[in-house]
Amino acid sequence: MSPQSTSRTAVQSSTRRLATLAVVPLMLAAPALALAKSNAAPAAAATTPVVNTTITEAEVLAAQRAWGEALVRISTEFDQSGLPKAKATAAAIIDAAYGYQMGPVLFKPTLTQAPQTFRLTREGALAYFVGDNPAFPKDTGFALKGWRQVEVNNAGIHIHGDVATTMGKVTITNKSGQKTTVDKTWQFKKDDAGQLRIVLHHSSLPYSAP
Repeated sequence: MSPQSTSRTAVQSSTRRLATLAVVPLMLAAPALALAKSNAAPAAAATTPVVNTTITEAEVLAAQRAWGEALVRISTEFDQSGLPKAKATAAAIIDAAYGYQMGPVLFKPTLTQAPQTFRLTREGALAYFVGDNPAFPKDTGFALKGWRQVEVNNAGIHIHGDVATTMGKVTITNKSGQKTTVDKTWQFKKDDAGQLRIVLHHSSLPYSAP
């Protein structure tokens, strides 16, 4: 081998050793860098806005429970403070629980007759619950009948995004202990504020075979 070839080989070998020595500290530092990155809080996640309008089963059950508690509250206030107080409470509850702000509500109460069977307006819903409206002369106020307890038993619940539909039986007990059971279907829609609102409410007495 010529002296020039020997010299080039020595230089190449030396270069490779230097490159290897330079890589070793990086390899040793890599686990520490990876650990530091894994422990670092993601800065973007804390400021990323998230919109989630999906309804949960817990929200549905809470809305049904709130409806029952509201009915009892209207009845109790009527007994204790009279119609004006009960009517004001019923109006506030309708505004909070139903979706009349969003458009017509498909509300078919248990005790309504043609031609006012369906209550698509807030006025019609309020008349059904507390009466006192000459435009709805057959309404005597369903919520004024001394109700003291409401129990909901769902046969099934469908949840599709921001809409949930329930069907089952609701048993209402008055202050004398008498129970009334109705077949009830509710549909809830989550509004822009994230609150569930009733947009469909169908109630009827169970069918009794002759």
